[in-house]
Amino acid sequence: MSLFITSLNSGSNGNCYYVGNETEAVLVDAGLSTRETEKRMRLLGLPMENIKAIFVSHEHSDHIRGLVGLSEKYRLPVYITSQTLAFCNVPVNKELVNDFTAHVPVAIGALSITPFPKLHDAADPHSFIISCNGITVGVFTDIGAPCAHVINYFSQCNAALLEANYDEGLLEKGNYPLFLKDRIRGGNGHLSNRQALEIFTLHRSKWMTHLLLSHLSKNNNDVQLVQQMFDTHSDGIQIVIASRYTQSELFSIQPIAILKPVLADNKSGAIQLGLF
Repeated sequence: MSLFITSLNSGSNGNCYYVGNETEAVLVDAGLSTRETEKRMRLLGLPMENIKAIFVSHEHSDHIRGLVGLSEKYRLPVYITSQTLAFCNVPVNKELVNDFTAHVPVAIGALSITPFPKLHDAADPHSFIISCNGITVGVFTDIGAPCAHVINYFSQCNAALLEANYDEGLLEKGNYPLFLKDRIRGGNGHLSNRQALEIFTLHRSKWMTHLLLSHLSKNNNDVQLVQQMFDTHSDGIQIVIASRYTQSELFSIQPIAILKPVLADNKSGAIQLGLF
């Protein structure tokens, strides 16, 4: 059984990520309106009935803009910490609210969703990995710095959505006020291209197949620059830039066949690799 992933939108104008198997899925964040979420799901051939829950990373508006409408219309459980909920300032139906605890998996059908804390300028920010049948997908956005939690969970992933928010040179030369530049790069804001590339090159698993680069800044980044940076180090992994304007392709993530050494019967005694 595969896991399917797509970015329905990724950027400061709205974030919403879909991860699921053939019949059940979760959304990480709900930064699009209900109508726009339904439209993009339909364009991908995904039924809304597949969505079984919404997991909220933090309270910033680009992650919760559509939360109330979407959860109410489809009666979706909302997994959100009490601290994040207190700072949301949106009327989430209490009957739909479920708390979660860092590092403790939540079962949604056959899916297992594990939240973990991260560095970001929010009340109680978390990211998530979603696992099913030996496949793990991670959503790593709005991260101020590559802390031990991020590195640990990223290293488990077959596929990941990883923030590459800004180019350090473009941010420095740009017209943002100094306080905003410092907020972005100050350790509780966002990951730079360089930081994201270091996570990818140093900590990716041997079985990673897809990387969706996410939450790119409209003003402080360049799509072609990011694509070239990561393609150079991809080593066969598919690199995709998640758009801030439309949904990405729907990707099917499957486990890689594991290789094991098999002693050859040739005279040299060389080792050959055979598939399980």
